[in-house]
Amino acid sequence: MLKPEIYDIINKDDKHDPASRAYDIWMLICILVSIVPLMFVGSRPIFRITEIVTVAAFIVDYAARWYTSPIRLQKGWLSYLIYPLTPMAIVDLLSILPALNLIGGTFKLLRLTRLLKIVRILKVFRYSSRIEMFAHVLYKERKVLLSVLMLALFYIFLTALVMFNAEPHIDPATGRETFRSFFDALYWATVTLTTVGYGDLCPATDIGRIVSMFSALFGVAIIALPSGVITASYLEELRVSREKRHESED
Repeated sequence: MLKPEIYDIINKDDKHDPASRAYDIWMLICILVSIVPLMFVGSRPIFRITEIVTVAAFIVDYAARWYTSPIRLQKGWLSYLIYPLTPMAIVDLLSILPALNLIGGTFKLLRLTRLLKIVRILKVFRYSSRIEMFAHVLYKERKVLLSVLMLALFYIFLTALVMFNAEPHIDPATGRETFRSFFDALYWATVTLTTVGYGDLCPATDIGRIVSMFSALFGVAIIALPSGVITASYLEELRVSREKRHESED
């Protein structure tokens, strides 16, 4: 099979090509099957089989993308050197390494082998057009979202600072420890801003409760703002995608 034909299949340039669509579905199945063992504590014989099959598919996919990288990167023979350093190529490699036992025993004690397998879920971005579109929306609105993130982080730090200095470290009524460290205050401010409020840490003074109420109200606005931006931008991307599809059909 020629290099351009392989490229067309694995990169889904032609979404109406049955071979390209079948390849995307096959790779999505391999990704989902490969993370199933992470949902269980122990190991089972079937997991060993699925690991061999899925990792073999990942290796073939990685080799094919490396082989066709000059078409995508347009850098000639330098593409073979540049491709392994691209973000998705690194994701592909990290998803393969744990199965090849290229990670030492020390890392396995830290369970990093299993954690690295979670990276495989990131491969879905390549084979799902909807997820790819959502990632594009996040990138397009990155300045707005970054501004909201900075505002949220500033407010979390401010409320944590106020709470840590306003609240006693031991509740005088119950004798229970409250905010033992500034990290506890940061944790409380974060879960309060996101309107989660687990209840494991709570203020004991009136000042602390007032700060808590304002933090919860402000959290609703912080969460609603990026949600509206992302929704509007995503709907716009869907509209543009439909228009392009209709134009191609015409």
